[in-house]
Amino acid sequence: MADAPILSSQSLRDFFRDLLSRAIENQRASVQPFTELYLVNLLHEFLASEALYVQAEDGTWQQKPLAFLLKEALEEAGPSRVRLLKRLGDTSLFISGFFADSLSHSLVDIDYYIRLGECAYGSLARHGDPALGDVFDELAAKFSACVDVLGEVSERSALSSNSDVLRLYEKWLRTRSRRSGDLLVERGIVPNSSVSRFIQ
Repeated sequence: MADAPILSSQSLRDFFRDLLSRAIENQRASVQPFTELYLVNLLHEFLASEALYVQAEDGTWQQKPLAFLLKEALEEAGPSRVRLLKRLGDTSLFISGFFADSLSHSLVDIDYYIRLGECAYGSLARHGDPALGDVFDELAAKFSACVDVLGEVSERSALSSNSDVLRLYEKWLRTRSRRSGDLLVERGIVPNSSVSRFIQ
């Protein structure tokens, strides 16, 4: 019996780099090479570890609400503030790209995550590490496009039910995402915002 292949950290990075490159091409997105590398590293960090979680006082791992991260960042200065803003931007981007559908069932929607992420990366572009200023500036300016790219990376199967298509249509109505619109067109549905009053 052959041994199962062992995935190294580098092979995971290569895997994410390949998926991301294809998604960027499919989405007709345009990002600088350093921004693409940043996104590869973000995927590796969040999918290969517990980066979304912090250890609570009782020893359990929990996800810290983004509003708490923002509050902590605003109360800090210097490197601590930069670290917290980066975590806020990265977490917003990852969650809105990978878990957009689950956000429709939460108290806050994807727009909240997008606004927080744009704000965090915009602040980092102005006040963070100068070497990454252009990367953070591009992430702030193209946050929604990056959400679409990560959404494609996360997609494991085609939409298969009417409820999936309805959820996709609702997402398009909220975000006007080009990717969501393209997926609807592929299924023979032309997105039309004037019908939004009929969807409850």
